[in-house]
Amino acid sequence: MSPAAAKTEPEHAIPTPRENAELLGHLAAERAMLNAFRSGRLSHAWLICGPRGIGKATLAFRFARFLLSQGGGDGGLFAGEPLLPEEPAENLYISPDSPVFHRIAAHAHADLMTVERGFSDAAKTKPRAEIVVDDVRRTGPFLSMTPAEGGWRIVIVDGADLMNRNAMNAVLKVLEEPPPQSLLLLTCHNPGRLLPTVRSRCRMLTLNPLDDDVVGMLLRRLVPETSPEDAAELAKLSDGSIGRAVTLAEEGGLELYRDLMDLLGTLPRIDIAALHAFADRLSRPNADNAYRTVTELLQNWLARLIRQGAGAGEGEGNYETALAARLTGQGGLDRWLQVWEKITLLLARADRINLDRKQVILNAVLAIETAARG
Repeated sequence: MSPAAAKTEPEHAIPTPRENAELLGHLAAERAMLNAFRSGRLSHAWLICGPRGIGKATLAFRFARFLLSQGGGDGGLFAGEPLLPEEPAENLYISPDSPVFHRIAAHAHADLMTVERGFSDAAKTKPRAEIVVDDVRRTGPFLSMTPAEGGWRIVIVDGADLMNRNAMNAVLKVLEEPPPQSLLLLTCHNPGRLLPTVRSRCRMLTLNPLDDDVVGMLLRRLVPETSPEDAAELAKLSDGSIGRAVTLAEEGGLELYRDLMDLLGTLPRIDIAALHAFADRLSRPNADNAYRTVTELLQNWLARLIRQGAGAGEGEGNYETALAARLTGQGGLDRWLQVWEKITLLLARADRINLDRKQVILNAVLAIETAARG
């Protein structure tokens, strides 16, 4: 690498799932996969579910690396005999120094194929909103080929719930008649969007959100400039998602959250001048990321408010705890559920038809004010 090239790289690069050798908080899921592998009766398809940003794709690539590192052997995926190493591993870890690790990280392993959203433009700068049939068309032929290294052929579908119906039907054909020595790993945060016939042909593995201390530790490692105090607060805001915590840290999410809490702290009477100034700030041409961050923070705040009001929240004494207690103590939760639903629909419609951002923020906050007044 030339000195000039080195200067252009980010100082703290966050590894992609295919480059990430570490996975924390999901040991039970790893052991479930290991036990299935050692039994000699590994399911031909796995549906790895859970919230965004908790490590689903990282687990899929981790499992693929492990399997592809085993070679052909005398057992194999569907041979019916357990394939047990001399010293059984306790997890799916493969060293970054492994040749298999290097080839997968470089998109160069002949027995692994990845399916994800394609692009809608020739320059490949605009990802499509969904995975289409062209993205998955090669899956069947790929899995039907003889493994190049005598082991398995593996396809990872990252974001399976983004498949449109034609794409799902193409994958379903593979699931109905899986070729020998083939494996499909589908990651998904919304399994309800998949066809029931796709779900029924997969073994489902649900990952839980990460603990706050795990998120905080990983955040300090991935974004080292984050202070311990900020990392702890971002961990609480992330709802167990390291991906969300990193995004919030990089997008100034903590400052936006505090500004949002200052605004909502005046409920049940919103400071209209402050609201307009906040909405103006989020509607500027270069404020795309800030707008998305605030709308997500607002939805998540409402969800936590409802959970706290239902007795399922944790009163950590942060910015929002006292506010949530005050608002939910003024009546039943039905109205807050209605507000959450109304704002969720508003934001979805805004994304779909490109509504004016300032008006979206004004409508969302004023809906909250109306509910707060009872």
